Amino acid sequence: MPAYENRYWWSNDGLRLHYRDYAGPDDRPPILCLPGLTRNARDFEGLAGRLAGQWRVIAVDFRGRGESAYAKDPMSYVPLTYVQDVEALLGELAIDRYIAIGTSLGGIVTMLLAGTARARLAGALLNDIGPEIDPRGLSRIRGYVGKGGSFPTWMHAARAVAEVNAATHSDCAIEDWLAMAKRLYRLNSAGRIVLDYDMKIAEPFRVAGNEAGPDMWRALASLGGVPTLVVRGEKSDLLSMATAERMVATLDDARLVSVPGVGHAPLLTESVLVAPIDDLLARAMATA
Repeated sequence: MPAYENRYWWSNDGLRLHYRDYAGPDDRPPILCLPGLTRNARDFEGLAGRLAGQWRVIAVDFRGRGESAYAKDPMSYVPLTYVQDVEALLGELAIDRYIAIGTSLGGIVTMLLAGTARARLAGALLNDIGPEIDPRGLSRIRGYVGKGGSFPTWMHAARAVAEVNAATHSDCAIEDWLAMAKRLYRLNSAGRIVLDYDMKIAEPFRVAGNEAGPDMWRALASLGGVPTLVVRGEKSDLLSMATAERMVATLDDARLVSVPGVGHAPLLTESVLVAPIDDLLARAMATA
């Protein structure tokens, strides 16, 4: 795994938030990685391992996840607040152009960022998410988010992750499940393996409408003219093929890749995505 620095910034409401900063050249726009609902900066270890050095990669922990502080008000765990948090980071780092890679919730935040400051975006990758979210996937996520539990060893956690995700990542071996468990869980002070997020992130998510923004098709349209890659897991229950195809048709510089045999969400390290991601970065450089 490439070297990175753990760094922090402050939200507008006083939370100390964390990001991993993988070094890269200053003459290219940095890549800003935004994770899914229950994920964190570690979710992008594989992608950063391939790109760091060639690109500066900034992988964010949203509030309530990973090494970022937990919010006192759980109703701040909504996309518009995450947008404000990211904008505070961009301002602190004086980043005026960047490439956003957003998985699931991170893709929603990416679309909303385009709506507020499109000129900053040199490129965007939307990983298994769109302006319309399949109710099947929402129901599945609402069924598990915010439910705790713990394990005595990492292997127990890995087997639990495998049991839940085997249908969506059928090619994973036990070492892959162990690596995924270490991205999803942490060791607590009692020596137990627990999920690495604030269980209260579930509270606003269970309210219909809080999972995205008020008009996500309008937010997506803000990516017009921005090189965009839409990634969909072939077996996704969150992003339908019809929605993905409409997204690409809506934008004038968007391409679609479906990852075979994978559900929600692709890991972004799949071999089928290497060339499309490199192509997106090249297109972004041409407009930077």
